[in-house]
Amino acid sequence: MEPHVTTSTAQKKRPNQRARIRLAAVELLQQHPEGLTYTELVQAMRQLHPDRNLKSLSNDVVNLDRHFPSKVYKPAKGVYRHIRFRDSADAQVAEPKLPVVGRAVRIPEERFYPLFAAWLTNDLEEVTVAIPLGGNAFRDRWGTPDVLGKNESRRSDVIKGPTSIVSAEIKVDTASLLIGFGQACAHMLFSHKSYLVVPADASPEELDRLIALCQMFGLGLVTFDASSLAKPAFRLLVRPVKHEPDLHYTNKYIKRVEGKLFT
Repeated sequence: MEPHVTTSTAQKKRPNQRARIRLAAVELLQQHPEGLTYTELVQAMRQLHPDRNLKSLSNDVVNLDRHFPSKVYKPAKGVYRHIRFRDSADAQVAEPKLPVVGRAVRIPEERFYPLFAAWLTNDLEEVTVAIPLGGNAFRDRWGTPDVLGKNESRRSDVIKGPTSIVSAEIKVDTASLLIGFGQACAHMLFSHKSYLVVPADASPEELDRLIALCQMFGLGLVTFDASSLAKPAFRLLVRPVKHEPDLHYTNKYIKRVEGKLFT
């Protein structure tokens, strides 16, 4: 007589939905020798699993290389590639493509805050935690960053470094680029790295000036499609330079959002 298998035992033997989606993501990477960014992978899995919400899919895909170290690796920050393409000489990391932007109705700026926070964490891997902020959270005339993040060493890191604070100022209106630049500079007072995030449809002349200024002042510069919440297409143009802020102001401001950023 065959041994009786209980329902609970049978269920344990079947992979759960998260495990199935992770396996499907690994299979999908085999079709992309150049690899996929975190955002591209999440969007692709959303098309395959429209019944699963975006937050769950994001948790399914994140750290895929850690769940399958023998099948997936990262050739660059935020990019996942199947291990079979590791030694391929002609496999290149895919560069995000800038869409043709034609804004008709302006999307409220704050709608992009959580999207950039997720991109900063999972695609750029600049921080370990990031939160949308904005408003008057700091209760200070010098302004509050739209996104605030922290970068901390992981338990698995051999060499551990100090905690650093990263801030971002986002603008959806090309008429406010200079104001945004000034605000991003002000955020350097309390953050180790500061980003300015502007619409990709800004004039080439304005973008050239921003690139030069950000390089001079050590700011990070990112462009995005301010007409699309589904595919904002964040693109890094200038990497920020890490510096030491005034810790008096760092502690003063971070204390006001400590519960959100450090829990």
